[in-house]
Amino acid sequence: MDYNLIFVNNSSQLGSACVYQQDPGIGMLDVLSLAWFSKAAAPTSRVQFNWTGDYSFVWSETGTLVPGAMFTASQTWDADLSRTNQVQFTYLAGGAYTFQNQTHGPRPGSLYILEDGTIPPNQASVGIGMGGSGTFVMQAQPNMQAIFTPTPQYWITFGNYIQGEVLDLTTINNPAEIVFPPNVYSMTAILSPNNTWTVAPTSSINRAFGESRKNNPEALWGVEVAA
Repeated sequence: MDYNLIFVNNSSQLGSACVYQQDPGIGMLDVLSLAWFSKAAAPTSRVQFNWTGDYSFVWSETGTLVPGAMFTASQTWDADLSRTNQVQFTYLAGGAYTFQNQTHGPRPGSLYILEDGTIPPNQASVGIGMGGSGTFVMQAQPNMQAIFTPTPQYWITFGNYIQGEVLDLTTINNPAEIVFPPNVYSMTAILSPNNTWTVAPTSSINRAFGESRKNNPEALWGVEVAA
């Protein structure tokens, strides 16, 4: 399924809209969220984010994984939650990391990464992605198994963010959750002049704009929201 999120910057600030995922039930300690998508947005401008719900395995040679580090996927392998939900992560004799031996895991609904004994400690990170970009990562260690059981929650924030940045969720002070109602696949998040958020289906924004234009030909899209 294709999802769409429109961000409208009605604040006075130039910055980056950052979309990320949280998942308190993902099932692993030491899992960190990435800046899944990020785009710069000037005041009065809007940007769009589009993704599918398709999962993937990702890894990157990050060194020690800490908030603020950059995770740029060196390999992205498509995955699903039932048939191709397990992969091995190895370090080849020639000095290269790689995924291999993708197959079905022990249980559907989870994604498994088997880190074999060749993996040097604290040099690389592994994780999962959605829509082609990384969402959750953790430090790769020798002879370990990473198990991700995703039930993602979508969030947006605004500030100084770069796509792929490892986030410290405790320092994000003005996020808004993006909840897609049943059978709704396009949402709009509006940052107001006083830096509060309005999140609504895009269809509601379109309806409010149409009503506003009847009374005010200069009405702007994304300023008013239908009830």
